[in-house]
Amino acid sequence: MNIQQKRSLTLILICSVVAIGGFLFGYDTGVINGTQFYFSKFFSLSPALKGWVVGSALLGCFVGAIAAGPLSSRLGRRFSLILAGGLFTISAWGSGLPEMLDQSVTMLVIFRIIGGIGTGIASMNAPMYIAELSPAKIRGKMVAIYQLAIVLGFFIVFIVTYGIDQGMTEAENISRGWRQMFWSELVPASLFFIALFFVPESPRWLMLKGKKDQAARILNRINGEEEGQAVLESIETSIGQTSELGIGQIFKKSILAVVIIGSVLSILQQFTGINAVLYYGADIFEKALGFGQEDILGQQVILAGVNVVFTLLAMRNVDRWGRKPLIIWGSFGMLTGFALLGTTLLTEHVGILSLIGILMFVGSFAFSMGPIVWVYLSEMFPNKIRSVATSIAVAAQWGANYIVSQTFPMVAEHPVNTEGIWHGSLPYFIFIAFILLIIWFVRRWLPETKGMTLESIESKWNIKW
Repeated sequence: MNIQQKRSLTLILICSVVAIGGFLFGYDTGVINGTQFYFSKFFSLSPALKGWVVGSALLGCFVGAIAAGPLSSRLGRRFSLILAGGLFTISAWGSGLPEMLDQSVTMLVIFRIIGGIGTGIASMNAPMYIAELSPAKIRGKMVAIYQLAIVLGFFIVFIVTYGIDQGMTEAENISRGWRQMFWSELVPASLFFIALFFVPESPRWLMLKGKKDQAARILNRINGEEEGQAVLESIETSIGQTSELGIGQIFKKSILAVVIIGSVLSILQQFTGINAVLYYGADIFEKALGFGQEDILGQQVILAGVNVVFTLLAMRNVDRWGRKPLIIWGSFGMLTGFALLGTTLLTEHVGILSLIGILMFVGSFAFSMGPIVWVYLSEMFPNKIRSVATSIAVAAQWGANYIVSQTFPMVAEHPVNTEGIWHGSLPYFIFIAFILLIIWFVRRWLPETKGMTLESIESKWNIKW
């Protein structure tokens, strides 16, 4: 193995450890789907209370994303991720608290919120850390590992919870099976927490804190001495004599514009309707292929398979084709998929074309807005405001996630949609309108960042500090 191969392997190992944060993001999001049927019966939850327990983690995600900026700025990217790993571990244990320790709905919600805070912190820091460590020519591919990890986490947790479910009677699942499903997260959470002690700090954060020698060692280890020195000098020029700026200082006109662009992009990722499909798409599968509740594994395998394949395609091409082309072509794919699904619903010809529409949408999202938004958010903000700006953009995304998750069933079940001319298709045509907005927004406001250093991307914004 030559020196270059060793450097590449080191980078991949470090980024893979950090990407476990994405795996836990997907795992923690998915574990609630496997457990809610049983703990709802155990606690005899009303529909409203069940919705609160299931959705409570989103509150934690929002809080975690907001807190992640100051934490990352003051304590570092690595320590913030270690904190997130600890919160994931606490949440996994506490959510499955044994009955003898007086588990209650209130305690379950508290531990779900704790896990949500960990998710919010990790979802902001993990892609940012990877971007700050990775060489410009492969940065897109390395950050996209984070999205791949989310997809794999969501899929693996379903396999795990399905296995636990099938190994017990319904009474056993109601009594203790759902607790074991929560506890299964202890394995990846503990691995994430421990492994993070063996990865370096972000060199750009070290430079912001005046630790030039430490930053130089890490950059040389990843890039080689000549390229590492060049990157070090560009970081030094970018930072100048000023340390990282706080939230009160980002409201200068030129800085605020960049933060708004990143936040709008982040919000639009959720307004594609991806979570509506992942959370509420079982009915379409049932009508299209005759899948019932007992065949839900088949549904998840199909969705996860498409998600993984197209995320891998995005990783392969993001540093070759660029960020903007992937989003734009992927948006046309999402639009076509929803148009196909919406038309079959509108004309009451639900069937295999409906399924193709869903899979086309999911694949196109995985090829574009899924991974590429994380790539953009991790690299588009200048060094001095990256922590705070990324925190705001990610918090906006969690807020949009909540809005879509709450409003989709309201629109889908409204008489205008179910009893009028729409025949259940209205939500998908609303999502199409947002996808058209994405195409315009990306073409108009986002720069192409393929192959550029983080510091050269910063120069594109013409910010006057």
